[in-house]
Amino acid sequence: NGIIEESITGQRVVKAYVREQAVIQQFDKINFELRVASTRAQIYAGTLGPLSNFINNVGYAIVAGAGGWMAVQGAATVGTIISFVNYARRFSWPLNQLLNLYNQIQSAIAGAERVFEVLDEVPELADMPDAVSLGNVKGDVVFDDVCFGYEPDVPVLKHVSLHAEPGQTIALVGPTGAGKTTIVNLLTRFYDINSGQIRIDGIDIRQVKKAELRRKLGIVLQDTYLFAAPVIENIRYGRLAATDEEVIAAAKLANADQFIHRLPQGYQTELSERGSNLSQGQRQLLAIARAILADPGILILDEATSSVDTRTEKNIQEAMLRLMEGRTSFVIAHRLSTIREADKILVINEGEIIEHGTHEELLDAQGFYHHLYFSQFKGQHHLLPELIS
Repeated sequence: NGIIEESITGQRVVKAYVREQAVIQQFDKINFELRVASTRAQIYAGTLGPLSNFINNVGYAIVAGAGGWMAVQGAATVGTIISFVNYARRFSWPLNQLLNLYNQIQSAIAGAERVFEVLDEVPELADMPDAVSLGNVKGDVVFDDVCFGYEPDVPVLKHVSLHAEPGQTIALVGPTGAGKTTIVNLLTRFYDINSGQIRIDGIDIRQVKKAELRRKLGIVLQDTYLFAAPVIENIRYGRLAATDEEVIAAAKLANADQFIHRLPQGYQTELSERGSNLSQGQRQLLAIARAILADPGILILDEATSSVDTRTEKNIQEAMLRLMEGRTSFVIAHRLSTIREADKILVINEGEIIEHGTHEELLDAQGFYHHLYFSQFKGQHHLLPELIS
């Protein structure tokens, strides 16, 4: 089932690289192995029943023969012998049932192993006994000497300190693997830090209820997940109690209303799994509409415009500016042209903040950010005056 699901889900890649024959051969190989194993299991299951019946019948014959000889000798009555025959039959009946259910028992054991694997997983971080609610979030976020690693001996963030004041836009830039997304994961408390503190409005997030914390955070990721449900319900996922009018208003603010009306059934159009019947840009606009509806106190944008064309990027940028208005926002971007207006830019490399400041300040410093920024426009010398300005 896993191989079939993977092949069907990735059929575009399979066809694009002309790997149909290889996938079919892989399926045939796995299917053959499954057939051999299933045939062997059926042979065992089919043999056990008759073998058990044969052994039981031999037992009956022995009991009956021995009882008949004892009756002739006067050592037992006929009633006693019949009782022992019935005892032997009753004793063997449960064993026969178990042997006939051999295949089902084996399948149940295999399923139970997978169930227990899930049950044995370490649960998500638990709330502290005296965990508190955040209330109305102003958006003052502080990372105070934060250290973290996914593995004990492999640090990912090293003594990171930052302060985002209410309403500020903080851009996180740096090479792939520098630790930008890790900062977001720690702010949403998907992981606990190894040392230091993360505070929102002066409260350590470890002292806040997880559900309450995440309810105050709005997240728009690069890979937007949409459910197999109508468009309106996918937007309403941001706040389940929202009315249809509120959902439509959020879609308009996100610049999504126009393309939604072009869909076959408008807001009632049923989306396929992961929203695959929409373009990347359309999925991003729905994700922004969802975040607008949730009305978070703090906003996190992770590469929200990295995979879209210039026109769609403009629509997304306009929607993001509306969403970010009045909110503390953390923006992760590889396209550095999209974060020039940020209040503060943090340059992260190898888990450390190596530079910070505004766009102009960092360009004037001619350090890592300066090199990173102009390397994206190498060969586009006619744009340099505009980029500098």
